[in-house]
Amino acid sequence: MNASEPGRMTVPLIRARKKTGEKITALTAYDFALASIMDSAGVDLLLVGDSLGMVVLGYENTLPVTMEEMIHHTKPVARAARRALVVGDMPFMSYHLSPEQALANAGRFVKEGGAEAVKIEGASPRRLHLIETLVEADIPVLGHIGLTPQSVIRLGGFKVQGTTLPAARRLVSEAAAVEKAGAFAIVVECVPAEVAREITASVGIPTIGIGAGPACDGQIIVFHDLVGCHGGYLPKFVKMYADLHKVITGAVTHYRDDVRSGVFPDRDHAYHLKPEAARILKRGRGRAGGGVNTRANSKEDAK
Repeated sequence: MNASEPGRMTVPLIRARKKTGEKITALTAYDFALASIMDSAGVDLLLVGDSLGMVVLGYENTLPVTMEEMIHHTKPVARAARRALVVGDMPFMSYHLSPEQALANAGRFVKEGGAEAVKIEGASPRRLHLIETLVEADIPVLGHIGLTPQSVIRLGGFKVQGTTLPAARRLVSEAAAVEKAGAFAIVVECVPAEVAREITASVGIPTIGIGAGPACDGQIIVFHDLVGCHGGYLPKFVKMYADLHKVITGAVTHYRDDVRSGVFPDRDHAYHLKPEAARILKRGRGRAGGGVNTRANSKEDAK
């Protein structure tokens, strides 16, 4: 990666979108092939989200995801990105123990994973101090308020946040605090559209919404939801742009049936010898099909 490459998104360019008014497009990414497609399509920001725990690794929620798993998936995304800004999602308990732990793990995202920024959930005084610590160490931070998935146990599930006036006002205050701590942008997740509009109007850094309505400065969504990989429940805010579950299921079923019936592979999907070589090989098989044993038997009979 080279942040100085022409046309490449950088933290200052993402932050500048607040003034230019150009919407920020962001998606989650977890592997080289799909990240390459998203990058080529012009997506501005690729978040290697801890959502990989649910959509890639099959965990019930994001809590079991480890730093090793996050680094493993960040590396291929960083290798794929030629334009997009790559952000690594700090997993549960990777920044909770101390600023030193947070700094060490955030540094791993940059040094080992190739990320250009990290994301931290929450806006408590300790989280704000962590943001300040990382920014001081020249590691850009993407904030995250509203529904914070790593708080799922405390919240009692994945629930819309800021639905009362006091809660809405608290989110507006949290956004201002995250900006003051030095974050270059804020993810606002699962809050009423009116609350997200107020947050967006009250801060000088971009807001990137997910389930937060149209007023945010940009949008992010889990890629597997975008393309319908799961074929099951989707949150209300998800717009499914393709039904890959249906497409892939149909392709795999067709393949299975072709293999079982002998239709695949056919002649067109196999490698072949030149005709003369094939004939010689076939004649050799015929001679070897009993000639040696026959001569040996004849000698035994002669005795």
